[in-house]
Amino acid sequence: MAAQLSFKELKTCVEDGTIDTVVAAIPDMQGRLMGKRFQAQYFIDTAWEESHCCKYLVATDLEMTTVENYASTSWAAGYGDYVMKPDLTTLRRLPWLEGTAFILCDLIDHATHEPVPHSPRAVLKKQLERLSAKGLQMTTATELEFFIFRETFEEMQKRQYHHMTPISPYNEDYHIFQTTREEDVMRPIRNGLYQAGITVESSKGEADAGQAELNIHYSDPLAMADTHVLVKNAVKEIAWQHGRSVSFMAKWNHNAAGSSSHIHQALSDSTGKSVFYDPNGAHGMSKTMEHALAGLLEYANDTTFFLAPYVNSYKRFAAGTFAPTSTVWSIDNRTAGYRVVAPNTDAVRVECRIGGSDLNPYLALASQIAATIAGIEGKLELEPEFSGNAYGAESARSIPATLRAATESLRGSTMLREAMGNDVIDHYVRCAEWEQEDFDRVVTDYEVKRGFEQA
Repeated sequence: MAAQLSFKELKTCVEDGTIDTVVAAIPDMQGRLMGKRFQAQYFIDTAWEESHCCKYLVATDLEMTTVENYASTSWAAGYGDYVMKPDLTTLRRLPWLEGTAFILCDLIDHATHEPVPHSPRAVLKKQLERLSAKGLQMTTATELEFFIFRETFEEMQKRQYHHMTPISPYNEDYHIFQTTREEDVMRPIRNGLYQAGITVESSKGEADAGQAELNIHYSDPLAMADTHVLVKNAVKEIAWQHGRSVSFMAKWNHNAAGSSSHIHQALSDSTGKSVFYDPNGAHGMSKTMEHALAGLLEYANDTTFFLAPYVNSYKRFAAGTFAPTSTVWSIDNRTAGYRVVAPNTDAVRVECRIGGSDLNPYLALASQIAATIAGIEGKLELEPEFSGNAYGAESARSIPATLRAATESLRGSTMLREAMGNDVIDHYVRCAEWEQEDFDRVVTDYEVKRGFEQA
């Protein structure tokens, strides 16, 4: 039976006993899946229409802390519920979990009966509506990089994440023999996702010991973001099932390469014809593409937080690591923040190389769409192409070097406030502030090791 399910097919599977559990989940602010496991019969009798969850799920941090000073919810307001409204178009089997189906939900406000504006799916949907109003649609793909470790998650926790062993001993970029030695994890990941109805193109070794990349076929932004969060969860679950652990941190060790989530993006009209391609334009780029790319560059600082949401995210931006340090554009140049791919063809597109594997895909894609629209609406002129090594581009605009700098750019972004709404931007500014506040209060291993004896 097909991996993707209609509601009628789900009923049949429940009746014949092949599905007994339905995982209903929302993507939280960090891009993780949060929700409930339903007894399948109860789901098809009742919960398929709606369920409920606590408001704090989109007002918390990685540790599920009840963070103060969010306008949307608080102790004073009582931390009430939101409605979880299942999106039946996302219903599918999870082949790596026995008897299990999966569905994503939208968050609905009890009082207004409207989508919760700062919930990640709602943030992205709003930008897609703005794009559609212009007769445009986007195709996109979010690459995912991660590290695989020999230890289990439980072992890592006991060790407090010290003395971790990457699954390979050396750089495995495109390395077939080394990746053969990790096929006990990667093969069930590829096959499990494929059997779940996700078009997996390939996996490969990446640019450091134990680092892997997974490529999923492009789609529209909402489907891509939905797939992205499911893939990240699946990789963790399948690695756990096989006695391994994985990490999507942007920079798990200062001596290791960072892990990215490059975003490929292209625009077409309502018929599917590319509006980025013009055979008479420079590099095959249309004026629309030039305006869009100019918008991405002009508002790069505004959108950085949605591509790099943690203190750790900024450790990834280092020269000579294939992670960018400058917000410039270039043709097929992996040192640039924005790389134009497939020039002079109707597949010409923009690759944003700024985002880390720790990003929330809904927020990242929404911010890219907002900047793209701003560039097109403002008919912004594209600056000259950068040529050469962008790590040496001293005069070029730099990617914000810290979370603090990115937070201030987000706070002051008129463009994003107009595109997403003040309430949404204020919500995520508070999210960014808290990440910094929590980090600032903690004594790190680095400080103790450096200063315990010698301070």
